[in-house]
Amino acid sequence: MNNPDLLKNLVQSLTIGVAIIDTDNWAVVLENAKFFQWFPPGDDADAPLTARVPGIDTERTLKRLDNNRSISFEVETRTGARTIPLSVDVRPLPQGGRSHAIVECHNISKQRETEYMLQSYSKIAEKNTREIQKEKDRVEKLLLNIMPRSVYEEMRDYGITTPQRFECASVMMLDFVGFTEMANTSDPSSLIAELNDIFTAFDRIVELFGCERIKTIGDAYLCVSGLPEMSPEHAQNIARAALRIRRYLERRNAAHPQEWLCRIGMNSGPVIGSIVGIQKYVYDVFGPSVNLAARMEALAEPMAITLCEDTYELLKDEFLFAELGEFEIKGFGTKRVYSLMSELPKA
Repeated sequence: MNNPDLLKNLVQSLTIGVAIIDTDNWAVVLENAKFFQWFPPGDDADAPLTARVPGIDTERTLKRLDNNRSISFEVETRTGARTIPLSVDVRPLPQGGRSHAIVECHNISKQRETEYMLQSYSKIAEKNTREIQKEKDRVEKLLLNIMPRSVYEEMRDYGITTPQRFECASVMMLDFVGFTEMANTSDPSSLIAELNDIFTAFDRIVELFGCERIKTIGDAYLCVSGLPEMSPEHAQNIARAALRIRRYLERRNAAHPQEWLCRIGMNSGPVIGSIVGIQKYVYDVFGPSVNLAARMEALAEPMAITLCEDTYELLKDEFLFAELGEFEIKGFGTKRVYSLMSELPKA
């Protein structure tokens, strides 16, 4: 291009800042209007580049230029009330020799805005992820309150659960004596608060002995041992939990004005466990063994733990019993019934 005026007009029309500098003294040899606007010389019209561009590392810049390499950095400048971020590139001037270099400055406001937006979106996404995880944890906690963990994990991983039959399990059914009368004569809020405290203590006890609370129905409490994780000590575990629950109530009654007396029935045998319902999940247990545990609870005297001969045979070497005699059990015929008294001392 041989027309100097055309070349000058072309350089001045650029939307980037361009300057040619003498690296011997950092004097600005030539600059366009945009460079002058972004880096005005101030009172000294001959101010060097080092005075006009803040933060330039002259020593490092010279080393890069000596190796015929460019250097880039970012600075900020003010134009009126605005602060403008700029990227600055200094590179050797073609055929300019060691003593001259070209400086290019680009307005990176849009890039900064994009980065800021991306950071904002990233923070929002992280917040949403945390909220989703928090909600998932809440849902998991709720589901673990109504079903065993292994059942929950199966439903979470596969979307369905299959009913399972457990050949060797033990069931404990507990109910409170006179609860209906208590509900009619006591303040409802304080009564439910007490019942909640008691059931919370029961949950801790059954968990301590490796049992699983299945559900509460009003003042009834149902727990199992040997499912969903099989245990050869299922009968012993449920017996120890029943004894500890009775002991807890005895100590509580001694310290509280409101007396809570329970009946406890136990039974061992095959049990079927499954989730029931689609919109409202409930994990429940079924089978004759569950029904027989309920029959034993109905036979029990206040603060007594009753069981029939099948469960007695599993426990007789480790626990002390009182024989209650034979009873006609609805749906099961005649059964010899025992009352669990205590655990035998270990030799």
